[in-house]
Amino acid sequence: MAAGRGVPAESCVGQVVLPGDVLLLPADPDDDGERLRLGAGAARRGRLLCGPGLRRCEAGLLVTKCGLLRHRQAGGVAYWVDSQQKRYVPVKGDHVIGIVTAKAGDVFKLDVGGSEQASLSYLAFEGATKRNRPNVQVGDLIYGQFLVANKDMEPEMVCIDGSGRSSGMGLIGQDGFLIKVSLGLIRKLLAPKSEIIQELSQLYPFELVLGMNGRIWVKAKTVQQTLIIVNILEACEHMTAEQRKQVLARFSGN
Repeated sequence: MAAGRGVPAESCVGQVVLPGDVLLLPADPDDDGERLRLGAGAARRGRLLCGPGLRRCEAGLLVTKCGLLRHRQAGGVAYWVDSQQKRYVPVKGDHVIGIVTAKAGDVFKLDVGGSEQASLSYLAFEGATKRNRPNVQVGDLIYGQFLVANKDMEPEMVCIDGSGRSSGMGLIGQDGFLIKVSLGLIRKLLAPKSEIIQELSQLYPFELVLGMNGRIWVKAKTVQQTLIIVNILEACEHMTAEQRKQVLARFSGN
């Protein structure tokens, strides 16, 4: 696709797009000749969600990342680029797994896999007060979400939701295994009714924590089962659905 010329987005869904490509969006599904203008003076029709790898421009959407173009119609029109990126860029609201690297007064510093560390206040835990502080040590794993994430400020995490509840966030158990995978695989695992998760759940019972920063924490009944699940998850990036089923069938027979 030539940069700047513009191609209808519908014709590129499922295909490889490159940085600089311009995607044109129809204003009306029944009128392919009319294009949706997203400039300052344009009237918006419907709700358009611009996902990772895309940026709005006057002509439509500008591709900023190499990958496969994806599209979703439910809950508003959404376009995004599915890529094998491993470098994570913090996004407000993302749930991630961080590693505590230091204590600085009333703030913990966490490595989240981005260009800089995130901060986490000791009061950002459910039930935490000045007298009742959480027992967090350097090296602990914490599952939380970003409250502040932009290029001009230090990322800030919390382990509570808007009502002050933990909602599953907080310290992760000492046992288990932490691995790093691509962001594309994380999105597949977090998809509703993920085939990979459903197939693995039939193999062994296990606990799983998925971070949007590409980190996965796994814990099964035994160390051997944990390592088997970890190896399968890491190999899922390079296996087809049929190959994955063959591997799972081999282990289920043991």
